[in-house]
Amino acid sequence: MDATFFMKKAIQLATEHMKAGDGGPFGAVIVRDGEIIAEGWNRVSSSNDPTAHAEIDCIRKACSVLNTFDLSGCELIVNCEPCPMCLSAAYWAKIERITFAADRNDAAAAGFNDAFVYEELQKEVHDRAMPMQQLLRDEALKTFEIWSTLEEKIRY
Repeated sequence: MDATFFMKKAIQLATEHMKAGDGGPFGAVIVRDGEIIAEGWNRVSSSNDPTAHAEIDCIRKACSVLNTFDLSGCELIVNCEPCPMCLSAAYWAKIERITFAADRNDAAAAGFNDAFVYEELQKEVHDRAMPMQQLLRDEALKTFEIWSTLEEKIRY
């Protein structure tokens, strides 16, 4: 099976679950060694969870199936270019490769515009639309200092 087969599966998941009222038109599969490890679809509106994007759903399922948070050697195949949150999750999960069909401009044309988030990420914290403040940094740094000294810790 090749990437086309898996992409058709991602598109099928997006279409089926969107029509079923599960959420938006997004589907994903995670593949390792030519085998689907997990399938995911958008569940934002059905679960009232703004983080329940298809890619996040799929990453969570794959991690559960493989009993690890490290998805090295896996490919994420999605019917649309991942948004900034999903792209970040793929990096954190150590996904090896992402293959997508529609791009962010196609998603924007359908009403899913991530351009604002991309723009916000380029700004300094104090220039972002969402007010942010830094508080108790020195106290928080103590936690990182303790982490740095732990001999038995799981790095990720």
